[in-house]
Amino acid sequence: MNSSNIKKKFYLTTAIDYVNSIPHLGTAYEKIGADALARYMRLENYEVHFQMGNDEHSTNVLKAAREKQMDPKAYCDEMRGKFTEIWAKLGISYDDFIQTSETRHHRAAQKLFETILKTGDIYEGLYEGWYCESCEAFYTEKDLIEGLCPHHKSKPKWLSEKNFFFKLSKYRQALLDHIAAHPEFILPEIRRNEILSLLKSGLDDISVSRAGFAWGIPLPNDPTHVVYVWFDALINYLTAVAYGVDEEKFSKWWPADVHIIGKDITRFHCVIWPAMLMSAGLDLPKTVFGHGFVYLKGEKMSKSLGNVVTPLDVADVYGADALRYYLLRGSSFGADGNFTWDDFIKRYNADLANDLGNLLNRSLGMAKKYFNGHTQEGEEAESDRALIQKAGETGRKVREAMDYLRGDLQYHRALEAVWDLIGAADKYIDSSAPWTLKKEGKETRLKQVLHNVFNCLRLIGMWLLPFMPATAEKIYSQLRLPLPKTFAEGAPWTAMPVEHELGVAAPLFPRIEAAL
Repeated sequence: MNSSNIKKKFYLTTAIDYVNSIPHLGTAYEKIGADALARYMRLENYEVHFQMGNDEHSTNVLKAAREKQMDPKAYCDEMRGKFTEIWAKLGISYDDFIQTSETRHHRAAQKLFETILKTGDIYEGLYEGWYCESCEAFYTEKDLIEGLCPHHKSKPKWLSEKNFFFKLSKYRQALLDHIAAHPEFILPEIRRNEILSLLKSGLDDISVSRAGFAWGIPLPNDPTHVVYVWFDALINYLTAVAYGVDEEKFSKWWPADVHIIGKDITRFHCVIWPAMLMSAGLDLPKTVFGHGFVYLKGEKMSKSLGNVVTPLDVADVYGADALRYYLLRGSSFGADGNFTWDDFIKRYNADLANDLGNLLNRSLGMAKKYFNGHTQEGEEAESDRALIQKAGETGRKVREAMDYLRGDLQYHRALEAVWDLIGAADKYIDSSAPWTLKKEGKETRLKQVLHNVFNCLRLIGMWLLPFMPATAEKIYSQLRLPLPKTFAEGAPWTAMPVEHELGVAAPLFPRIEAAL
């Protein structure tokens, strides 16, 4: 991954979210994971465009608006405020936030529909089949589990209506060929294998319109139909980079470098979406990454299932970075994870309060006690080499863990590497025994020991910037150092000032005794 002064572009997106209720922890997991990657790539000196948004043209949203006796557009605008407030509290650093009810999106969706229509890949026909309103998806009999939606455990409705169809079946072989030539198109491998299995079993054409709906994007060729919500929603990735409006901006950012989505919607993003783009003559995204779920007591969190922990249940009490750390440390991003209050409290106290918080506090305390809050270089010793080597290894391990093209996003490995450095710095203090050096009058050696520890804390803060940005800023504030703009600027061991006045210690994560 690039660390030079020449900035390359990196276009990153998440799935856009239904606004029939506020985000749950599983939704936040996706946004936190994507944000960590966006922040990481900025620190690797990439020009990043990180896009999120809300998916508003669903029947569930229309229902929710009616229940509140609100106009659907006014309801969506109100929910945008609630969503963006939550994302701000979680430190999500998106560059653009799309609403599918915006004029710019209507324009992009209609342009793409017209482009595909001209190829002959859209035709009129009769749709008959099962439709789940919760996930706005059509299902065949074989897709259902005991007659119920496989994701929401609710009974779908039987629909029979005249619709416009997209010739998805036409692109089956082209999709297989693309995946074979570009295995990084679908990550991790388990998601790729699922899609290959789906493609090998055959594809049917899909409905891309709904008749008799006023809430939605009217078809340019028949205003009595609106664009089917999933077809509409996928186009948001083009809307965000000015498709059909600003050719220079579009050619700069498209194709997307990575779509980060939940594993339950890979069918839409890895089959339907690339087929739409092929039909329109547009480049395909470079990678679609299907992340795992966060489970609560072994069951996927879902608004429709009613088993939800909200992000603010955690962040408002324990801080956003505690939640970010817990979710990212638990497992690789491609695998499923679990949330339990007991485990959250244990990790918070052990990793955040004890390991990280105590290292910073004890180090600043010793600098205050021995050198009036100053640090400077002193006398080096052979025993310093292992710590300096460990600090260098940390950066290499973080970079390896964040290179998703290796097959997965391993945030947990990146954080594990940082915590290894925290542990090494703590052991270094114990083995160097600053209190003994002070007692024996070995001032120059004592200076170097503390200077090495503060250099480690500086690097720990830097490598935490993508994952725990507010905590990293607090560490740098207490060290009284400016935040590095890039890893290249901050990574060298020599980046630490030779002599420096430190800041005042303050608890990063006060210990807690019980869950909510």
